[in-house]
Amino acid sequence: MSTPWKTDRWFVSPWNFAPEVTAGLAFPRSIAIHDITLRDGEQQAGVEFTRDDKLRIAEKLAEAGVHRIEAGMPAVSPEDERAIRDIVKRDLGPKIFAFSRCMKEDVKRAADCGVDGVVVEIPSSEHIIQHAYRWPLEKAVELSIEATRYAHECGLYTVFFPIDATRAELGWFLDLIGRVADEGHMDALVVVDTFGGCSPHAIPYLVRKIRERVNKPLETHFHDDFGLAAANTILALAAGAEVAHTTVSSTGERAGNAAYEEVVLALLTMYGIDLGIKTEKLCEVSRLVQRLAGIRVRPNRPIVGEALLQIESGIITTWLKNCGYEHFLELCPFRWELVGQSPAVSVLGKSSGLDSVRLWLKDLGLECPDDRKLELIVQRVKAKSLEKKGLLNAEEFRAVVAEVTGA
Repeated sequence: MSTPWKTDRWFVSPWNFAPEVTAGLAFPRSIAIHDITLRDGEQQAGVEFTRDDKLRIAEKLAEAGVHRIEAGMPAVSPEDERAIRDIVKRDLGPKIFAFSRCMKEDVKRAADCGVDGVVVEIPSSEHIIQHAYRWPLEKAVELSIEATRYAHECGLYTVFFPIDATRAELGWFLDLIGRVADEGHMDALVVVDTFGGCSPHAIPYLVRKIRERVNKPLETHFHDDFGLAAANTILALAAGAEVAHTTVSSTGERAGNAAYEEVVLALLTMYGIDLGIKTEKLCEVSRLVQRLAGIRVRPNRPIVGEALLQIESGIITTWLKNCGYEHFLELCPFRWELVGQSPAVSVLGKSSGLDSVRLWLKDLGLECPDDRKLELIVQRVKAKSLEKKGLLNAEEFRAVVAEVTGA
């Protein structure tokens, strides 16, 4: 029998769905993924997307069912502006947004690209305005009012983006967004944790305080400096935010942003919330972005890591042998097909055991020797792996077997 926590595709904790746990959750009826890989993702040092790269990534995101794509910042370069125009012309399905500073000229460039909406940024903590921008505080307020009002006049869905909101003095920050809402314009407001320094426990509190001052749809934009971006995003959504800004596999400035694959899969499996994203495309999208960005994520990265389902441990290999693929969820919380991964496979290394060797002998069509020689093969595999500081390939394993058996 299928339950929210255990289906034929995933098996997570039933405690996620305990009434005492879910009682305080206030997820909105509809949640959208606003992908920022083409803008904030490209801000990762050394990542340079060409116009063609951006088109290919946008197409793949659209195929996966992403709801909104932030196609870039027109002010960055003529190439970026052309890429945004091209993506808009493709009419891929998702709403297309541009990013701009709180300047009428920036907003006009975004409007001229034909986008559906614009994300308008301004520094929102007193210290960053004074030290990083060297502006008088009132300048930030005036620019925000002017630019957001102009964006509205241009017919753009206007998302106000206050930089460094989570480190701002709360009273000053609430006054800023209140004035922009009253004197300028915002269709939605982003809760921005620019430096990833807000704890998960603080996120619902901040969302509540913002809602007390501004009655607008809320969006999330959290960085991953402390590895909490996905968790913070989910907690903000559970407090009523409606849109999650994410990047593919946490690409982005410094430690990157909330990973879209982590947010999407966690919502589906741990909260029973299906965003309509084609999860079987998660790995495909990630690998395209990695290739075009010229980067590689760590091999065991959640969901998309290339070595995620490689099993070296002898104990877990025994689990795999006993469970088979029929009961695969006993050794992994989701099946590989759910996210577009390759099937689990046993690999040979220093942690391998008797069942690891037995599986390899069987797969290579080699005879399984007596227990004494089998144990010798295991020890030689461990020693060879340690010497190599890596996994053994088929040729190296054959050589170990021949050395022990004399075959």
